[in-house]
Amino acid sequence: MTGRRRFPSTIFSTLTRPVRRATALSAGALVACASLTAGCGVIPGATGGSGDDPIKVMTWAPEDTSATNKPGMPAMALAYARWINAHGGIAGRKLKVLTCNDRNDSVYAAKCARRAVDENVVAVVGSYSQFGDSYLAPLESEGIAYIGGYGVTNSEFTSIVSYPVNGGQPSLLAGLGTALAGSCGPVSLIRPDSIAGDELAPLLDSGLKAGGHTVADDQLAAEDATEYTTPSEQALSSATKDLARKGCVVPALGDRTDTFMDSFRRAREGYPAVRTATVLGSVDQSVINATGGAHGPYEGAYITGWYPVSSDHRWDRMKKVINEEAFGDNRIDPADAGVQTTWIAYTVLKAVLEKIGSGEVSAANVRHTLDDGLKIGTGGLTPTLEWQPYRGKLSAVGFARLVNADVTLQVVRQGQLVAAKNGGVINVTKTLENADIG
Repeated sequence: MTGRRRFPSTIFSTLTRPVRRATALSAGALVACASLTAGCGVIPGATGGSGDDPIKVMTWAPEDTSATNKPGMPAMALAYARWINAHGGIAGRKLKVLTCNDRNDSVYAAKCARRAVDENVVAVVGSYSQFGDSYLAPLESEGIAYIGGYGVTNSEFTSIVSYPVNGGQPSLLAGLGTALAGSCGPVSLIRPDSIAGDELAPLLDSGLKAGGHTVADDQLAAEDATEYTTPSEQALSSATKDLARKGCVVPALGDRTDTFMDSFRRAREGYPAVRTATVLGSVDQSVINATGGAHGPYEGAYITGWYPVSSDHRWDRMKKVINEEAFGDNRIDPADAGVQTTWIAYTVLKAVLEKIGSGEVSAANVRHTLDDGLKIGTGGLTPTLEWQPYRGKLSAVGFARLVNADVTLQVVRQGQLVAAKNGGVINVTKTLENADIG
């Protein structure tokens, strides 16, 4: 842990470099794509003169790794492009989506960003990567917008080219802490031993302290482990220190949360009862089903998310697009928070391009339109989104770009993930303003 930077920062000084206009993908570029070691893909768009060139964007995420994988995000982006192009494009222009596999590796994350620069994309949209320091600097150097990242690192909430559509891990953990403060005894957090994992404990603690609770016991675990017997026993031991109040165990291990829970189910025999809670992205309905449903360890658990539950009618249009353009593609789960984030990010992109209309579509114009006070509705999936430089309410605590601090509180009832009381919406702006995250 020694020497690891807890909260990554990004570079802002290179934004004055000229931005190159998007051009059609050349045959040479296609050859270059095939030779890159960072995985990439493309969906064809229309070609023609400069005014008819397709609008080129990129979506990246880790795939086929031993840790967190988000294949549904680039798959959703490609499905969205097929759908939008089948309906005439955006403002008469076709959309071309390039994809890249960041492999959960800082080197490949940087390769994806450099490819985005080389391909003259106008934005990177609906993506996931843990390595903000690696990919944001190349995007900043060319003024390329990063729209709708997953919010997995704090640098997504500081970079001037970042336009997050949710509150990321900061809001999820702060909201979860707020929900647990009044109902838990000792709280034990199990999180990855990684740079991104380092950011989780103080955020959960901010919500716990706002509710008058003591901080969580912060326990580290490998994010690519195949079993978690020892971390499970340590978490149970910590959470059951006070027999007067039921303790809470909070696994936040991304794709490995279900692996942890498999070990946890076996380890909890012989310990007093505890409650479990976590954040969406670590758990979804498929994980709840796989761990026993109503008879599993998540029954009664609080889970915080960014958006309405997947059964909400506000997701109907996204589901229609998936059925039309990606039926049978098992990478795309409409209940997955990554897929949902990509959908919302492309909703933002569409609004920006419609605002530009017949004007020049470039990286500079995309950012100018976003920075100029454009208010974007997402059909009720988020509050109205608006970004203006240095005006965020959370600038003072290092989250200048965080404009959506709403969290949905969900609960597992009879094996189903449903909205908690009163719609379950919590705004954590005040909690984050008072967080000790310096």
